[in-house]
Amino acid sequence: MKATYIDYKDTNSFSKTLIAYLAGEENLKPFYGNSPTFEGFEDQLKLKSNFAHREVLVSSLKSQYGDLLKDAPEVAKHVKLLAEENTFTVTTGHQLNIFTGPLYFIFKIACAIRLAKDLKEKFPDKNFVPVYWMASEDHDFEEINNTRVYGKKIVWDVPGISGTGKMDTNSMQDVVRQYIGMLGLSDNSSKLAQIVEDAYLKGRNLADATRVLANALFKDYGLVIVDADRRELKHIFAAIIQHDIIEEKSFKAISQTTTELENKGFSTQVHARECNFFYLTEEYRERIVKNEDGRYEVLHQNIFFTEDELKEAIASTPERFSPNVVMRPLYQEVILPNLAYIGGGAEIVYWLQFKSNFDQFGVPYPILIPRNSAMITDDAVASKIYRLDLTFKSIFKSTTALQNEYVRRHTTHRLNLRDEWMEFNAIFGKIKLRAHKIDASLAPSTEAVQARLKKAIDNLEKKLLKADKQNHEEALTQIERVKEKLFPNGGLQERSENFAVLYVKYGDDLIKELIRHFNPLEFKFTILY
Repeated sequence: MKATYIDYKDTNSFSKTLIAYLAGEENLKPFYGNSPTFEGFEDQLKLKSNFAHREVLVSSLKSQYGDLLKDAPEVAKHVKLLAEENTFTVTTGHQLNIFTGPLYFIFKIACAIRLAKDLKEKFPDKNFVPVYWMASEDHDFEEINNTRVYGKKIVWDVPGISGTGKMDTNSMQDVVRQYIGMLGLSDNSSKLAQIVEDAYLKGRNLADATRVLANALFKDYGLVIVDADRRELKHIFAAIIQHDIIEEKSFKAISQTTTELENKGFSTQVHARECNFFYLTEEYRERIVKNEDGRYEVLHQNIFFTEDELKEAIASTPERFSPNVVMRPLYQEVILPNLAYIGGGAEIVYWLQFKSNFDQFGVPYPILIPRNSAMITDDAVASKIYRLDLTFKSIFKSTTALQNEYVRRHTTHRLNLRDEWMEFNAIFGKIKLRAHKIDASLAPSTEAVQARLKKAIDNLEKKLLKADKQNHEEALTQIERVKEKLFPNGGLQERSENFAVLYVKYGDDLIKELIRHFNPLEFKFTILY
């Protein structure tokens, strides 16, 4: 594949806060730690040099993987390396979308792999392991139970229960058949069909199925997949769980930071609660709240704890306390020797709300890396873009804007009435002067007439442009088709289509090319063709 790169700000697809972070704006710097540069990583290595939980982490990973490690030597090597003091991780996380969900799931992991590779070249005496953190405790099933292949939505239509990672995939036979049926007939489609069947049709829960799928795609690159819904890992986090629920420390710190960000004009994504944990079982995941009588309640379950009972429950069954969106990042950094978190634009924005919480618990705050965003097309579309006198930068404008610009560039007529309006303006200057001499109160009436004429001139100009569009109908139709192909449903390709469409076309070269062309620390939108 060939690649071209453009600035994120030129895509008009990302928030003001993210663009400010990428630009290194001074008023945002208090809300994050080390900068996303190699110099920042040098400092981050010192911060994370005393990570204390390697033995528990490695033991847990071996248990999670089981026999899967036998056929994944690069993964097994990385798991083993995590026991060593000079080994660190770079992490991305995502929900357990069926069949990986939108394309950016693949982009996130490819970015983590490439960053680990770049860091190894920069710091050869250290080891860097790419990690995919599965959001197995998340319970927003309707966000993950569907995907789109060639524009068709495929839905796993069953009731959601508990944390989605605990859901049984035995009911996925029909949805797997639908997915495989969209892949067509080729060596690549057959390989992907086999991977999907092995993942979802072998009686696994959704977390284990997602591990099998992601491992099949990325095992050659040593990707380590973490399911943090484990008792031994939650035990490490137990003291912070207690502080958050009983002392409401996280709520106070994050609320203050949120206010500070908003006062500086930045958007925020999440709001901390007084208690930022759910109670998790095989059947449900429900919020914990503190009642007026001082007891702690698991909502909708008629379960109550006194403060002493709650402390005992956290100590004896920490696996039942599931962090929400504001505490999951802290949990991640407690149990991993992690240097950086790779996330989408919205994720980076809400991570900026958390630094004060990390600071008060003495947990090193990771470097924030916006994941690589990309658009993948082919030479035929690229050639058409250039034939239409467009560029990869300009195609991010609206279809109407591109069509209007095309007509203005290629018309044989003068469609702009600016000169005529300047003549009218001069005439109105004389009229206003005459009216003022007769009666000063006539000025508003004269200006109203001028405004109506300006509106009429503008409308006439639009009609001239619309009429001339008929002379360029074929080219304008091609512009519309290019936009539809590159921006399905009017949005970025990566937020809509599943990776299957591209995997069937490129096979394993798809991931290889993503890793080759992504540059995680350069922060450019990547266009591959």
